[in-house]
Amino acid sequence: MGQPFLLLDNPVQDYAWGSRTAIADFLGRPNPEGKPEAELWIGAHPRAPSRLAQGPGSGTLDRVIQDDPVGLLGPEVCERFGNELPFLLKVLAAAEPLSIQAHPDQEQARRGWARENAEGVPLEAPHRNYRDPNHKPELVCALGPFTALRGFRPFDEIARNLEPIALPELRAEISRLARERSPAALRSLFARLMTLDPEEKRPVLDRALTEARRRAAAHADWDWVLRLQRRYPSDVGILSPLYLNLLVLAPEEGLYLPAGELHTYLEGTALEVMANSDNVLRGGLTPKHVDVPELLSTLAFEAHPPEILRPVEEAPGERVYRTPAREFELAILRAEPGRAYSSGPNRGVGILLGLAGEPVLEAAGQRAALGRGRSLFLPASTPSYVIEGDGRVCSARVPA
Repeated sequence: MGQPFLLLDNPVQDYAWGSRTAIADFLGRPNPEGKPEAELWIGAHPRAPSRLAQGPGSGTLDRVIQDDPVGLLGPEVCERFGNELPFLLKVLAAAEPLSIQAHPDQEQARRGWARENAEGVPLEAPHRNYRDPNHKPELVCALGPFTALRGFRPFDEIARNLEPIALPELRAEISRLARERSPAALRSLFARLMTLDPEEKRPVLDRALTEARRRAAAHADWDWVLRLQRRYPSDVGILSPLYLNLLVLAPEEGLYLPAGELHTYLEGTALEVMANSDNVLRGGLTPKHVDVPELLSTLAFEAHPPEILRPVEEAPGERVYRTPAREFELAILRAEPGRAYSSGPNRGVGILLGLAGEPVLEAAGQRAALGRGRSLFLPASTPSYVIEGDGRVCSARVPA
């Protein structure tokens, strides 16, 4: 196409858990209708692709890529990922908790996609699990204080936390977990929790509420049980802070979520970059479809403390979050007066998103402001760029 970059205009998803102010503030514009704004999508996902704000022709980023995949993505990305931008960048703004969820691995996604297609399940059917044949590893990076649940706690800690609510419905499973401290015992307990019938679930949740009122002032996990109960009074997912690790990320701290990792985001604003997929298997805190057998087949019932990621300096003005993902890499770029950031030669396809200040990008003799909320697509054919001024920019790209 010959353009060194394409300015983007990005769609907002108005899910019910979204903030009414955070994304509007990030974009520097009002939200006159006061609707929840949950996610700003920046990329080429066919469900909600970015639109071209400037450049030749008109339309959406996915269509432009389809017209010239090798020129925009580069031959290596096309060969590896089938002529598609393999990642999606988001700004996520949670005023209320998201559903408890996990994502399938690549093989499970392919099998599930093929199975539901063969069964004739409509793509937008509420009970459909697989919206595409791709896995969805993801990285979340806090823009402010950000609270999340991620991964199972140590086995003995889970048993101890659930002991006050065990009798009689969960006694056998909790006793087994305390005794064996094994993935099999944890799977058995989680499966029992997820399949309690209404007559069993009500006394369990009532005991949890009583215990949460007693402990909430001194224990953040029990405080979250109380907060979740107010929003989802009959959902067994309110117990999740007792068996998942509760984390509060500081700005620029991150979490990597591989396949099979049970998690949810409770509140806050963050960057999120993921493989270009919309496959979610839910486990609670939602009115949406929950497929317990499919979720159980996905989860890794392992207990380990989650690793909080911090960006590592790779080059002057560039700090990178290291993950095993093949589809994406996230970096924070910094320009200061008298100290511009230079990408260097031979960089690949990517998206830039302004985070703070008023930096300016220059590529192939063209310039664009990259203030907070402004974004652009950088084709692989653009060999290098410079960011001048004073500010921070997020770079999402395919790893070299």
